[in-house]
Amino acid sequence: MPNNPRDIAIADYDYPLPDERIAKFPLAMRDQSKLLVYRDGVIGESQFFHLPELLPEGAMLLFNNTKVIHARLFFRKPTGSVIEIFCLEPHLMAVSQSFEQRERCSWLCFIGNNKKWKEGTLGRSFTCNGNDITLNATRHEAKGNAWLVNFEWNGGVSFAEVIGQAGVIPLPPYLHRDAEESDKERYQTVYALHEGSVAAPTAGLHFTDNLLDKLHNHGFKTEYITLHVGAGTFKPVSSDTIGEHEMHVEKVQISRTNLQHIIDQLGKPIIPVGTTTVRTLESVYWFGVRLENNPRLEAMHVLQWEPYELESLSISAEQSYHNVINWMDRQGIEHLDGDTQLLIAPGYKYHVISGLITNFHQPKSTLLLLVSALIGDSWKECYRYALDNGFRFLSYGDSCLFL
Repeated sequence: MPNNPRDIAIADYDYPLPDERIAKFPLAMRDQSKLLVYRDGVIGESQFFHLPELLPEGAMLLFNNTKVIHARLFFRKPTGSVIEIFCLEPHLMAVSQSFEQRERCSWLCFIGNNKKWKEGTLGRSFTCNGNDITLNATRHEAKGNAWLVNFEWNGGVSFAEVIGQAGVIPLPPYLHRDAEESDKERYQTVYALHEGSVAAPTAGLHFTDNLLDKLHNHGFKTEYITLHVGAGTFKPVSSDTIGEHEMHVEKVQISRTNLQHIIDQLGKPIIPVGTTTVRTLESVYWFGVRLENNPRLEAMHVLQWEPYELESLSISAEQSYHNVINWMDRQGIEHLDGDTQLLIAPGYKYHVISGLITNFHQPKSTLLLLVSALIGDSWKECYRYALDNGFRFLSYGDSCLFL
């Protein structure tokens, strides 16, 4: 293991994944998926509905309650060319605020078949709530590898209704298929609440309302935070070392009540559901570390390598989270809204979590680095076991419990 995480070779986090092992569709029942269990160096398997019997006593589970938007919009030019506009995030506006707009809004977008759209406005018509709607899109300047697109429409409906009716659920590219009607439900968690993601927090896809009730009946606590998953979650590491990889930025929201409940749980098991929840909890920790040294910070922005540079300034999770609560009280806010670019890689020291529920991730992905930071090179044995024992991989695949 290199002393500097930036020197980690991504080739060390590769593994063979035949296409037939990637689950193209979900199982009929969410909680019937297989569950790989790694505990104290021992690998075993179970089924997801047995989770209440497998979790450590007194554990708290934290979920990401983001909701996937119908981010893919298709327009046909008079020439017949089809242009795809993939909505990433609103421009200079919160997601919730953008969705409330009733005439126009602007988003940063990927554009498919971009060369066929040199200029002009694209339009398409559809019905929404019984109204005839015309949606127009005008492309403006490039913003990195995305474009600024202005949307305008009639009918007095919200942009949330427009995109919900005209858009398509954005399945991961590695599924190599178009979204079907069933994906509208199955590519959402049962507790999805706040719209804003372009990819599902897939570890949560295995939970059912019945299983959540069972967890509560077994005495387990649950908390819900929000991280809106960006398209960058599918971005592979294309450089030789991770020091050359630029991590994507994602929006985070966590309540003051969440933070207090987490503080009350410290010293007992804290198990996040999904890598997005991990990144949220650990990012808030580093915001609290920065507040220890600069209480006048105006907002939470956690940069990719910041935690590795601040490690010498580490404080307890309790102190860090109290710093954040005190900052929120001074700001007069009940919800912390921020963003994070945090990259968790081997060599990272976890400060809040005790384990992880997650799916199987792509080779050479930053998500695999995050898992390795938790269980070391044992990830290789776990993935080899899964490949040898019929586990299904990636978003619609099976799950892991790492303790």
